[in-house]
Amino acid sequence: MTVVHPITRAWITTGGTGAQNYDEFADDAEITAIIEANPHSALGIEMPHRAPESLGKSFLDALGDAVARLTEAKADGSYTPAEQVVVLYRISAPGEEPAYGLFAMVDTDQISTSADEPGLVIRNEDVFIAKVRERVALAEALGHLLSPVLLLQTGRGDELHAALAAATDAAGVPAATDTDQAGRTHAIWLLGPGPDQDALTALAGGGELVVADGNHRSLAAQTGGFPRFLAVVTTPASVAIQPYNRLVSELTSTPDELLDRLRAAGAQLAPIDGPVEVPAAGGTVHLRLAGQGYAVTLPHDADAARLENLDHALVERLLLRDALGLDPGDKRITYVGGDYPASWLTGEVDAGRAELAVLIAPVTVDDFVAVNLAREKMPRKSTWFTPKARGGLVVAELPR
Repeated sequence: MTVVHPITRAWITTGGTGAQNYDEFADDAEITAIIEANPHSALGIEMPHRAPESLGKSFLDALGDAVARLTEAKADGSYTPAEQVVVLYRISAPGEEPAYGLFAMVDTDQISTSADEPGLVIRNEDVFIAKVRERVALAEALGHLLSPVLLLQTGRGDELHAALAAATDAAGVPAATDTDQAGRTHAIWLLGPGPDQDALTALAGGGELVVADGNHRSLAAQTGGFPRFLAVVTTPASVAIQPYNRLVSELTSTPDELLDRLRAAGAQLAPIDGPVEVPAAGGTVHLRLAGQGYAVTLPHDADAARLENLDHALVERLLLRDALGLDPGDKRITYVGGDYPASWLTGEVDAGRAELAVLIAPVTVDDFVAVNLAREKMPRKSTWFTPKARGGLVVAELPR
């Protein structure tokens, strides 16, 4: 019996609704600009308080606007209904190997967050509970899920990859395509009941599924009591991990005091001449302060568990908490994914819009999988998977 199932009632885009997921942005103004340029984007439903006509409302106060936008999108033909389907998914771009996935529903009761908690779906990062509450409120108001959780099939990933490649090659003209901000083409095909659907859902659910993107969305499914959640099941060969950096808008000390505190904690600091880039490998993080850059080796704790010595964990504990006195959820900290280059982060500091940029080498896919299969928990916002599954292509209607 697989934990991956067809979508009982789906709404499939006819084009123009695709969107970056709500948590892919470092600047809220970007969200408003995207919605303004494309009013049909699902982002206007996912982030209703950032839509131009809803600015000034809180997230909860704008939920009625989200409901109205989804109702209009279904009525004007932006989506077409389908029943008992899974959806083949391919992401492609010139010079890149195609990425494959399967839109489907996954059993919420299979989510596991520790070694002693049974389940095939491994959620692996700490979360911000306020964001979880927003996702629950949105799903309950809409009665639909627009943004999928990206799940990495670790047990039968190679088989699933080959099967999805063969299925998309044989599927003919896509039901819809969408082009993202990086120029990648996202294509989808519907697959109804039958042996092919059964074979793919069995493969997709044939081993442990690691949450690569969507820890908040998967916890929202648990918190909201949804029996199943919308997911894209993908393969290790389809993804890479880019850096996940930090931007601090306001320091709680002078730059010199921050550097002194790091030295006092045992960190080794070396000035960087020239541009401050993402480190080529783990073990050292790079800092950009006004007019100066440093390579910083943070001290490891020989008695701590492996995860506590990851660069992201050391930054959270020694730099943000101990040296600056900032909780990870502090509004002065912005978590910036790999779609933003190092030059963008350092440019924010140089322009005076932030006081500190922290650049951290990416986690490897192999390390990520190993940590999760051991049921250990990654630090917050430590993995930025690419390519991202696109929101608004496949919408799952929740049972009433």
